[in-house]
Amino acid sequence: MSNVKSIKSAAKEAKLRLKNRFWEDYKKEVDSGVKTAEEEGISSSGVKKYFRNLVIKNLMGVSEEEEKFYIKVRDMLDVEKSLPNDALDKLMDKNEFNSLSYEARERYLFKLAEKYLKAVDRYKKERGIELALGR
Repeated sequence: MSNVKSIKSAAKEAKLRLKNRFWEDYKKEVDSGVKTAEEEGISSSGVKKYFRNLVIKNLMGVSEEEEKFYIKVRDMLDVEKSLPNDALDKLMDKNEFNSLSYEARERYLFKLAEKYLKAVDRYKKERGIELALGR
């Protein structure tokens, strides 16, 4: 029964997007981005992929925790202007880390490093296109 509700809620959300001209606005934004990219000599496929990823994140939703972590990484990279050597140290929860056993600390660092690399990859993709589009 809960699956039916999720389908109903997804259908309501889709109908609301249609009513609010979501797709028309999206198309205009993509066309504008592609035009700017072509004027700047940038591949239009990269711009289209950028906007597609934004819509997917918007529709699918990104967990609040993931988004907060990304914002923290983004802000750090904006300030540093390069990849800092002590990024994991800046991102880790030191109280939690110090309370863990040796093996748990290793797992914590590996998971944190994986999240950090994903955030850096997202940052490079988004910032590259945003800078090219003058945003």
